[in-house]
Amino acid sequence: MEVKAYIIAEADKLFCQYGFKSVTMDDIAKHLGMSKKTIYQHFSDKDELVTILIQDKLDNQDCTMDTCATNAADAVEEMFFAIVNINGLLANMNPKLFYDLQKYHPKAWLIFKSFKEKNLGTTIKNNLQRGIKEGLYRSELNVDILTQMRLEQVDLLFSQQHSHYTLSNKYSIAQVMVEITEHFLYGICNTKGLELIKTYQQKSTQP
Repeated sequence: MEVKAYIIAEADKLFCQYGFKSVTMDDIAKHLGMSKKTIYQHFSDKDELVTILIQDKLDNQDCTMDTCATNAADAVEEMFFAIVNINGLLANMNPKLFYDLQKYHPKAWLIFKSFKEKNLGTTIKNNLQRGIKEGLYRSELNVDILTQMRLEQVDLLFSQQHSHYTLSNKYSIAQVMVEITEHFLYGICNTKGLELIKTYQQKSTQP
């Protein structure tokens, strides 16, 4: 792994654990066992490091969403792939992360917002249309309204207020997101789709 990619990967671990605000360039240098001068050879400041890190994460997420859609046998399985992906992506993430991003790194926040509205919105809409076409989602669904509703659920999870308490600190972001996603899936499926949910749930619990 080249030095720049290594710095990004290790800084990401610190940010996920403590949030963006709490981690300084000194902390990153100490964690890496290298001088700040070496880090500044690759990044002009912490803001640039965060911005590049977020862009890389979202590029990877975009590829993952495409892979989920391509490899899934149907729209319901695509949603189950998404749940596994969400769990892996958010499992060790500090709830403060998105609040810090919005408040202290506006450029990176705008990149995140744009990704959510365009890339994520398109993926949600395509999945809804796919599920209706496959006869697994209710045919009367209003795709535009439900796409927006789903994006609002994501907003709720990453909002400033929510990130302060994450349901009174009782559940992680990943747990809340998985629960909301399953609830959404149950709401859009018809009888045939609901049967598939049971099938994929059984598969996911098998050793």
